[in-house]
Amino acid sequence: MPRIERGEVWLVDLGYAAKIRPCLILSISPSDTDRALTTIIPHTTQARGTRFEVASSTSFLSRGVFDVQNPTTIAHAKSLKKPGTLPQDQLKQVEVAVRLWLGL
Repeated sequence: MPRIERGEVWLVDLGYAAKIRPCLILSISPSDTDRALTTIIPHTTQARGTRFEVASSTSFLSRGVFDVQNPTTIAHAKSLKKPGTLPQDQLKQVEVAVRLWLGL
């Protein structure tokens, strides 16, 4: 399995309704002694206009948003392919929204 890094976007098998969708890697990379888990923020093209959605604009994603109300932790094995890395400014916007959602 390739190394998964914070800020990358991976296609992830989320296991419901046969959905494979792009997800932002939010957590840091685990060390060799940690569990092979990562926390992700799913991307969706079905925006609802909430304050917890962060618009994304990259060449490798369809027009849509990262839904920070739906952070999920997955096994690395569910990460299938890396289409790209989110630009730093967009990653920062997701971080701000996550802190708001979690009350941090």
